[in-house]
Amino acid sequence: MVSGVEVLQYVLAGLGVGVVFGMFGAGGSAFATPVLALLGVPGLLAVASPLPAMLPASFVGARRYLRSGNLDRRVAKLAVVGGVPGTLIGASASNFVGGPRLLVLSGLLLLAIGVRFVLPDRAGAAHRAAGRRNSTGIVVGAAFGVGLLTGLLANGGGFLLVPVFVLVLGLSTVEAAGTSMVVVGILTIPTLATHWALGHIDWTVAAGFAAGLIPGAAVGARIAQRISAQRLRAAFGIMLIVFSIFFLVRQLG
Repeated sequence: MVSGVEVLQYVLAGLGVGVVFGMFGAGGSAFATPVLALLGVPGLLAVASPLPAMLPASFVGARRYLRSGNLDRRVAKLAVVGGVPGTLIGASASNFVGGPRLLVLSGLLLLAIGVRFVLPDRAGAAHRAAGRRNSTGIVVGAAFGVGLLTGLLANGGGFLLVPVFVLVLGLSTVEAAGTSMVVVGILTIPTLATHWALGHIDWTVAAGFAAGLIPGAAVGARIAQRISAQRLRAAFGIMLIVFSIFFLVRQLG
């Protein structure tokens, strides 16, 4: 039996993660999994239980980015085309990897992406990224790879999509956040359906987390519109590094 204190913890965790997700278009499920694990939710349940909240939270946040024009519709459409089949394959394979390994892999990915985000881009990177953005094959292929990891880790995919959009395709951090939120919402549907069928969702945890995540995402999206793209990128990278190190120390200690 889940206590009222535990439910309150899930709500507050959802609120904090929601603000981060709304600001950066990433980190919804990626941060939710380690946070819920630290609150005592078992491996696979911590991985998959945040998913039901991701769908409404994604579209609540994306709506504000759409209104401000910070959303690349073409990239979003192509990312969905590549991401959905990858997500289905990855989610189906999650049972063969196991909860503890998935948690450690989540932390390692967060660390690697955070380090790359704070490093300066090489000369000419923006020009090369713009060229890649015009290639349908590159956008779809990159999204397929993100989808595989998204399904495997039961993440909305934003913590991988935003770096791909910024570092590979040359979107600004704000544009990447808005575009990511749309794609995350759509990719969450097959991921949620697959993990639900596999029995990986604790609906008490999911409901409490959703109660905080959805309003948190709306607040975070509002905050992001008031921060420069450069500062937003640096903040995103530093946040990933600090949190991933803390989480990996806890998991591997």
